[in-house]
Amino acid sequence: MSEKRKIGIIGSGLIGQSWAMLFTSAGYNVVLYDVEQAQVKAAYNNIKIELEKLEKNGILRGKIGAKEQFNLIKGVTTLEEVVKDAILIQECIPEIITLKQELLNHIDKIVGPQTIISSSTSTFLPSDLSGKIQHRNQLIVAHPVNPPYFVPLVEIVPSEWTESWMIKKTREIMEEIGQSPVVLTREVPGFALNRIQYAILNECWHLVKDGILNVKDIDTVMSEGLGMRYAFLGPLETTHLNAEGFENYVQRYSNSMYSVCQHFKPPPKFEGATVKEIAEQLNAMTPLENLQKRRMWRDQSLTKLSQLKRNNNY
Repeated sequence: MSEKRKIGIIGSGLIGQSWAMLFTSAGYNVVLYDVEQAQVKAAYNNIKIELEKLEKNGILRGKIGAKEQFNLIKGVTTLEEVVKDAILIQECIPEIITLKQELLNHIDKIVGPQTIISSSTSTFLPSDLSGKIQHRNQLIVAHPVNPPYFVPLVEIVPSEWTESWMIKKTREIMEEIGQSPVVLTREVPGFALNRIQYAILNECWHLVKDGILNVKDIDTVMSEGLGMRYAFLGPLETTHLNAEGFENYVQRYSNSMYSVCQHFKPPPKFEGATVKEIAEQLNAMTPLENLQKRRMWRDQSLTKLSQLKRNNNY
């Protein structure tokens, strides 16, 4: 394998499989590792099926076919095989900080100075993951959004000691594989996506708890209202277009925005009777036994949306 074209993936769950398909779509050689070797074999078979399905449906990413992409993936049995000559290692193990720290300690003993150590974590700050390892300047967070193959955002989060060239190179790789990276200038809890998502969920919680709207109607506000605009513009450009520029928007609406915000309540702890109330309404909308079917519908819808976005560039 070419040193400059090898990616190591640790963790063979759905996120690891998605990363594998994304990297191979750009022609990278991928080695896949898991402590459970049976999981690697299962992931290997699943990736083959998924690539063939994507190609059949005309939505396979990259310039080479499914067979060629699949042939770029190799399962390995040791961390040494993952790390050797890799330009980037993508960690995709469960969100348990002690497990991640233990894994990073092992990697720290065998990694070279030119390999980027990238974590898929959505929860832990890079400084919390890397604070006790020798190669801490090589660790960065590259947090994808589920499902990564159809939702291209990647949050790149450095710690204060992450080397600048590694931040730049990580972004370049993510752009090369067709993702849409954003780079935080410094780490903050929740990164960017979850900070925005939690702010929305906080208000949704209060609207249900206070009996203002039911769950279905709240989701309709987003899916049939805000979400339709945000899928293409985002909240800031939306305001820019809804007036004669952002400054004009603020001149028109700042007082009313400030007044409404005075009525916002403190963040809830997401516990108690409201949990059951929301869960019951969601279960009525999508019973637990239908979750996988609904996820498939979601992914099909996201596929169509991503195709539209690619073909509808302004």
